[in-house]
Amino acid sequence: MKVNKNMVSGNSAMLVLKLLSEKDMYGYEMIDTLAKRSNNIFELKVGALYPMLHGMEQSGYLECYNQEVNGKLRKYYRITPNGKKYLERMIEEWNAYRNALNDVLCQTV
Repeated sequence: MKVNKNMVSGNSAMLVLKLLSEKDMYGYEMIDTLAKRSNNIFELKVGALYPMLHGMEQSGYLECYNQEVNGKLRKYYRITPNGKKYLERMIEEWNAYRNALNDVLCQTV
């Protein structure tokens, strides 16, 4: 099922931070993991992911490091303590939004 990109894009940072709260990952691993966990609802593109990662790194929510894998350097990202706090706020906001949306959609006229 294809989902309107506007519904997905506003939540991409939260989804990426959630993944990184579980373990350090490199870009393509994040893309693949999100797609698999969401049955391809969340299909992040490289052109959208890396600018978002760089922005979150500049904001202090992520940090990166290089690690050699099979003779090649791979750039990994990890969430910072500030990133964890930001993720918690995002989840709280999302839950409030979801609850309000549910209230509106479930009301009968």
